[in-house]
Amino acid sequence: MKKAVCIISGGMDSALSSYIAKYKDGYEIIAVHFNYGQKTEDKELECYKYISKSLNAIKMIDLNLHFISDIGGSALTDKDIEIPKDGLKPGIPITYVPFRNGIFLSIAAAIAEKEQADAIYIGVVQEDSSGYPDCSENFITSLQKAIDDGTKPETKIKLKTPLVHLKKEEIVKEAKQMKVPLKNTWSCYERGDKACGVCDSCRLRLKGFKLANLKDEIEYNQA
Repeated sequence: MKKAVCIISGGMDSALSSYIAKYKDGYEIIAVHFNYGQKTEDKELECYKYISKSLNAIKMIDLNLHFISDIGGSALTDKDIEIPKDGLKPGIPITYVPFRNGIFLSIAAAIAEKEQADAIYIGVVQEDSSGYPDCSENFITSLQKAIDDGTKPETKIKLKTPLVHLKKEEIVKEAKQMKVPLKNTWSCYERGDKACGVCDSCRLRLKGFKLANLKDEIEYNQA
């Protein structure tokens, strides 16, 4: 039985990435989730659990990494920094969490080596995202080399990023086709009851559904 560690945030991208791992690539899923003090932590955890169960994950691991919020520097984790709601601007947005995916992938690699998994799936999107540097293909390539160099010689773990070059509308269409439970995913940076509809992540999600000519089933406070 071949196994893959899937990093599942509770969002649409990681959900689709995990469904691809299970239903297209034939892996049994070890579902991994990180609580790092983000403002929508409880809602993301709830969605992760739903998605993992829908995948019949053979193991579910959720870890508390609240030291990330202690480090600070991001509107996602710092209560004193407001979530921007005026659209994407040039440069790295304040919602970027310093080296978050580097931390996540390092831990996922340790889990994958221990569980003798063949792959790690992460739903990073380079082409149509918020411009985070740790979502780029170059970053993933560098992490792949670090994992190769930093694990046992017999350990072979492949980093898989099936969405890296997709646009949001393509992700929405593929997720619908694969019957990903999108109504049980969460993208909003600020709220866990109803999505705000105006943060960068909500805007990208809503734009994706609009261009895909599909309706988003989650509730929005304003859109």
